[in-house]
Amino acid sequence: METCAICGCKLVYLKNAYGKSTVEGRSHASRHHYVAERFFGRSKNRPSVIKDAIFDQCPWGLEGKEAVFCYDCHEELLHNPVLLPEDIANFRLLVERSGCSELEKTDSREELGQRIRLLHEAIAVGLKYLLNE
Repeated sequence: METCAICGCKLVYLKNAYGKSTVEGRSHASRHHYVAERFFGRSKNRPSVIKDAIFDQCPWGLEGKEAVFCYDCHEELLHNPVLLPEDIANFRLLVERSGCSELEKTDSREELGQRIRLLHEAIAVGLKYLLNE
């Protein structure tokens, strides 16, 4: 039995059920990359569109690796994180302190890569804190 990597529900694979407002649709299996393919300049959804890569190599060593989630956790939770105004303001302070803010864009995407790593670090630190609380 395959289960969702986050909520642990039993996953289903039924034709035309994905995303429907039914138990089967909400528990339908869906793969999700740990690190977005677009960060490496590619996309399975748009294979003919090549963009500049943000990372030459994956900072976490997980390029191409994925996990399986239910529709709810994949599409609703992972793709739509809740970031409140104070969260954005606090993250901006972290960005400024870490030196990866940009007053004007350049051709480089290095600062964006630093912000992506910084956001991951903030999430990881918060999760560790909550687990040890």
